[in-house]
Amino acid sequence: MNASCKRLEVGGVSLALDDTGPADAPALLCLHAIGHDGGDFAHLATRLGDRYRVLALDWPGQGRSGPDDQPATAARYQVLARGVLDALGLREVVLVGNSIGGAAALRLAVSDAARVRGLVLANPGGLDGGWFARLVCRWMVRFFSAGARRARWYPRWFARYYRAVLSGPGPAASAVRERIIADAYGVAPLLAQAWAGFASPAADLRGLPAQVTCPTLLAWATGDRFVQLGRAMRAIERFPRAELERFACGHAPQLELPDAFAERVERFLATLALQPGMGALTGATG
Repeated sequence: MNASCKRLEVGGVSLALDDTGPADAPALLCLHAIGHDGGDFAHLATRLGDRYRVLALDWPGQGRSGPDDQPATAARYQVLARGVLDALGLREVVLVGNSIGGAAALRLAVSDAARVRGLVLANPGGLDGGWFARLVCRWMVRFFSAGARRARWYPRWFARYYRAVLSGPGPAASAVRERIIADAYGVAPLLAQAWAGFASPAADLRGLPAQVTCPTLLAWATGDRFVQLGRAMRAIERFPRAELERFACGHAPQLELPDAFAERVERFLATLALQPGMGALTGATG
């Protein structure tokens, strides 16, 4: 399936997103990790684009989207994602989010419960809000702030860091990994903002899972050294209607194990009994 690129003005930001599939098909809004872009979900769109409308958003300052005058946080991204749904006139949606995109999706699933029919979370931030997590976040802010100041040693250590984060196999993961490593200085300010956001008490989302009313799939990359399954398990157990699927990769199963991820998401979607027309345009812009 070929995707068309849309551009929307939301919250003072020019946002780009790929739109794949029939306009009146059940809609999925895909939200990527910091420093990535909506291309992370290209394989999922190809797999599902004949039956679903797959929308893959570029966050501000990433991919083809314009800059934002507000810091990159899950709370800010929640507001922007809601604005995208409003601009497209989508009454109902399934949210698919990875990392900070997962944190934004979780927040939106609670704040806009009537609108969210299903939730797919791949290593979302915010489910481990303890003192150790905040300590790690503060250390990472210092690390990425050094990159923003263009410290000479930073690119070498950033490369080691990101090869540990996105450690899984496959050409898609390899291409994204090397692109991000090559832009070490450029992506550092966004990473510093995002980790500062996660260090904030407001980023502790452990109380939200119990408030999620829709079915949820937790698609967890078990090799993640920073967003660890073990530390998030207590929060995961609070989801009322959740399934947990483990993937042997680093942080982004949709990139590292795209076939397995797409197959599991497809099976999850089949359980939701989604109807044609739930993703129809109703006075949309863009």
